[in-house]
Amino acid sequence: MKINFINETKEDIKEYKKMIREIFKFEKSKTFFNLIFVDANKIQEINRDYRGIDKVTDVITFALNDNPALLTFGDDSELGDVFICLERAYQQALDYGHSKEREIGFLAVHGYLHLKGYDHMNPEDEKVMFAKQDEILNNAKLFR
Repeated sequence: MKINFINETKEDIKEYKKMIREIFKFEKSKTFFNLIFVDANKIQEINRDYRGIDKVTDVITFALNDNPALLTFGDDSELGDVFICLERAYQQALDYGHSKEREIGFLAVHGYLHLKGYDHMNPEDEKVMFAKQDEILNNAKLFR
């Protein structure tokens, strides 16, 4: 799998890119997605404009499979975009008592799983998604 990294912040994301590539090295598909790092203002704008929620959030995903007209066919298909707010991730790492790396890794995996069609809108789906999330994070040795 390929990940296109886009940094719209002033943060140095070199180590995060390396870590995220390591997390996903076990995902053996020919799909790709875009991982965009943004600041609090940008994610609030996206959240307001696309979800009608005018507040900062940690991660937002836009899956291309949500709009069949945008899908490409074949092995090299794009899954969509994952936006991660670094400021929010840093605060959540402090709140949860784990590293920034673990929080950013978690958000990348969480967003990726949404792109793959996983969700947590009901208890059954949540159990499946969170089990897959934990499996990927544990394989990457990113524990809470």
